[in-house]
Amino acid sequence: MPYQISLGPLLYYWPRRTVLDFYAAAIDSPVDIVYIGETVCSRRHEMRAADWLDLARALRDAGKTVVLSSQTLIETSADAHALRRLCDNDDFLLEAGEIGALRHLKGRQFVAGPHINAYHGDTLAWLATQGAMRVVVPVELDRDTLRALLQERPTGLQAEVMVWGRLPLAFSARCFTARHFRLKKDACEFRCIEYPDGLPVQTREGQPFLAFNGIQTQSAACLDLLDQAGELAAMGVEVLRVSPQSQNTLQAVAALDQIRRGLPLQPVAPPEGIDRCNGYWHGRAGIDYLENLS
Repeated sequence: MPYQISLGPLLYYWPRRTVLDFYAAAIDSPVDIVYIGETVCSRRHEMRAADWLDLARALRDAGKTVVLSSQTLIETSADAHALRRLCDNDDFLLEAGEIGALRHLKGRQFVAGPHINAYHGDTLAWLATQGAMRVVVPVELDRDTLRALLQERPTGLQAEVMVWGRLPLAFSARCFTARHFRLKKDACEFRCIEYPDGLPVQTREGQPFLAFNGIQTQSAACLDLLDQAGELAAMGVEVLRVSPQSQNTLQAVAALDQIRRGLPLQPVAPPEGIDRCNGYWHGRAGIDYLENLS
């Protein structure tokens, strides 16, 4: 098997039934690794911590490798307490959303999430000494920079690269979705649930620019590196990540499975109304999309 396929953590605020139905469908998909948990906003409450753990056990019982993902921006004492409880769970591997989680893990194995910002070999080596067994590389790396980074990594440290879905770019203490509706962050009315793929943002000229997902900023377009799966595997990337969207996520998983079985790529459309992008991979502006280039 040239690579494993992962489902990254769900970044959006979906209704509970939608979440459960999505992961029930994932059980029957060829995905190998499933990351679950709330990584964006602790105010979201459709799924509680106990619900995520029940879902993790169900996925594990179905044969999937399950990783619990921690919140990326720790803002309150309640957030810190939730992080400690997550790190104390010995049943599942943890994806550390931020560097503070490492102190609570106390040397246990973990996955370093994409926002830990591992840009050079010394960082990879240090993360490995702290217990990292896999690193999700930053989403803005181009092909040549990624190849050089992989050559610098210590033996035994796996690399995971996101290949499909809206790119998670940045976090802020301010909730952009609430501000859009002139609401206070602590009285946001949970407006995120109205935007299953994030709230699209345009320039003054009407061009797609970004997407707001609560405190998270995302790309306006959907990353599509499915056609580069073979090249990524040849570089030595062990895991290819699909980030859940409201449409066609499991089709992207199926396409990656076809490629690794030696079958032709079946193109996968992004969610309706969202364009494709792959500019970072080609050393261009991330919003660009270059057709049929490898």
